Amino acid sequence: MTQPDPTTGGSGGSGRAEGFLPPVPDEDGAPFFDYAARGELRVQSCAGCGEPRFPPRPCCPHCQSFDSLWKKMSGRGRIWSYVVPHPPLLPAYAAQAPYNVVLVELADAPRIRLVGNLVASADAALNSVAPERIRIGTPVKAAFHRTDHGLTVVRWLLERP
Repeated sequence: MTQPDPTTGGSGGSGRAEGFLPPVPDEDGAPFFDYAARGELRVQSCAGCGEPRFPPRPCCPHCQSFDSLWKKMSGRGRIWSYVVPHPPLLPAYAAQAPYNVVLVELADAPRIRLVGNLVASADAALNSVAPERIRIGTPVKAAFHRTDHGLTVVRWLLERP
């Protein structure tokens, strides 16, 4: 599954976003976005040994089984790492700068880390949380944002705003 960053942005509310990079789901990662569209955070797991894996792929790296299922996660996690790009890497993101890209360790599967943006609400602009409020270890929860490209992506909210 390919999810360029920080593609979860769009223009922030209802405006259209020209030049923003959309996620590009592949065959293995498409269910992730299907579940996200339903407001569910699910992670591919091995049906043989039960190990979660991300990014999604056909074969389990632990037991080599090709059988998988999608386990529902609580949507809770903590910021494991983050970056605030200065200057923006692409022109379309200039109006959003400074914005953040966070790496979130899932509470239900600590070896799984998802990339996204820390925002004030699911449909807020990428720069809606001041960079100085971001701390490694901060508890966050998943929110779902439908992008201007039609995909729903996971964004992150502070558990204690």
